[in-house]
Amino acid sequence: MLKGIGFDDHALSLPQVMVSHAWIETMPCNYNQRDLAAAVKEGVRAAGGTPQEVNTIAISDGVTMGTEGMKTSLVSRELVADSIELVARGHYFDALACVVGCDKTIPAGAMALARVNRPGLVLYSGSIAYGHWRGRDLAIADTFEAIGAEAAGRISAEELKEIEDATCPGAGACGGQYTANTMAMVMEVLGLSPFGYNTIPAMDAKKRPASVEAGRLLMEVLAADRRPSAILTRSSFENAIAAAAASGGSTNVAPSGTFHSNEDPAHEANESPQREAQEDAGQVPTVP
Repeated sequence: MLKGIGFDDHALSLPQVMVSHAWIETMPCNYNQRDLAAAVKEGVRAAGGTPQEVNTIAISDGVTMGTEGMKTSLVSRELVADSIELVARGHYFDALACVVGCDKTIPAGAMALARVNRPGLVLYSGSIAYGHWRGRDLAIADTFEAIGAEAAGRISAEELKEIEDATCPGAGACGGQYTANTMAMVMEVLGLSPFGYNTIPAMDAKKRPASVEAGRLLMEVLAADRRPSAILTRSSFENAIAAAAASGGSTNVAPSGTFHSNEDPAHEANESPQREAQEDAGQVPTVP
């Protein structure tokens, strides 16, 4: 059947690599993901694999905030994780690249990868760039402040409109150490994302070549049979929590981090008498 969409015998004889993303036109967070997925696929092909693109959905916390739609956000995390897992298992992919970009798709990608426990990477599509208004750099929080300022009579309705129009200049997740950027940092500290990849902004010129390189790296991860169960240790979670706290990151890392640890197929094996003794002695783990 796959020959009907362009795959030949040679392509089908190579490792089959799933490249998932949550491109959707309801938010800027994931708007560049099809382009990044294409770059990841280029790297996979160059390194001897056959990539296949898979898409899922996303709900924007920022867009739905304050509405009934916000009730769908946490549910979407489970749906995204389930859909990635379902396709990965159903089509027997050898490795996964999960391109993610917003509050719930990032933990969902990691959860799915941990469940299937196959070699893979979580790739954050990046933070949004600053907007510019009257010589000032703007982030999404400036719009929230401007709404209050207009209500208090400190700026005009016209100025508020100008700020709203300038705050989000392109693709990318909310510019701040909110949930998306915190979770993206956590993915690097956990070892599920290539170190330094997630910090490249969405529209930065370096993002595409880094995505090609990520595709190549994924094939190395596959060749080494490096699976999430070997990476998601208790120490890695402690380091991730410490990093989130030290950076003043989102407290959403707590519920999502708990889910990640529960998805880890080896998390029970990561408990040890030595570790329990350290806890009993009151020793506090630190980031090495």
